[in-house]
Amino acid sequence: MSALSLILASASPRRRELLGRLGIEPARIAPADIDETPQPTELPRDYAKRMGREKALAATSSDGFVLAGDTVVAAGRRILPKAEDEETARDCLTLLSGRRHRVLSSVALLSPDGTLREKLNETIVKFKRLSAEELDAYITSGDWEGKAGGYAIQGQAEGLIEWIRGSHSAVMGLPLYETRALLKSAGFPIG
Repeated sequence: MSALSLILASASPRRRELLGRLGIEPARIAPADIDETPQPTELPRDYAKRMGREKALAATSSDGFVLAGDTVVAAGRRILPKAEDEETARDCLTLLSGRRHRVLSSVALLSPDGTLREKLNETIVKFKRLSAEELDAYITSGDWEGKAGGYAIQGQAEGLIEWIRGSHSAVMGLPLYETRALLKSAGFPIG
């Protein structure tokens, strides 16, 4: 592996797909195994930044750049969980129904020399007011499984979103503008 290779510290197929949109294929996938529990009183913005940083540092490598990220859905000061069951997904979507929320997407790049660069994207998303039928149909789809805030913008939920202000790729899981800027500033070859 050359010093200009990229290690993706994430098992997310979405992050890998999004990197492909920048013309980058990671040399290796090395998901970081860290405790993702928010600290007591930790604000969503601080939590997202900490998660990106900790994932990059946990996957540290001397044989390439390490790219990590994290996506946090926040309703006010509340960090919404990844939906692992229908009840959690329903609770998240009920809370988000008819209102705006923030999606905070951090990206951290660790260079082979140990330099850490970080960026954070904040995107505002507004769901339509969901009817009971729409909510039930989305829950039945299973599209929410393992997703922060109980939805995936790249799936059926996109038809339930009135508008977004910010980065669509950040809501998917990796802010491409910020990622490209970090890679360029670190000297990683990118067009």
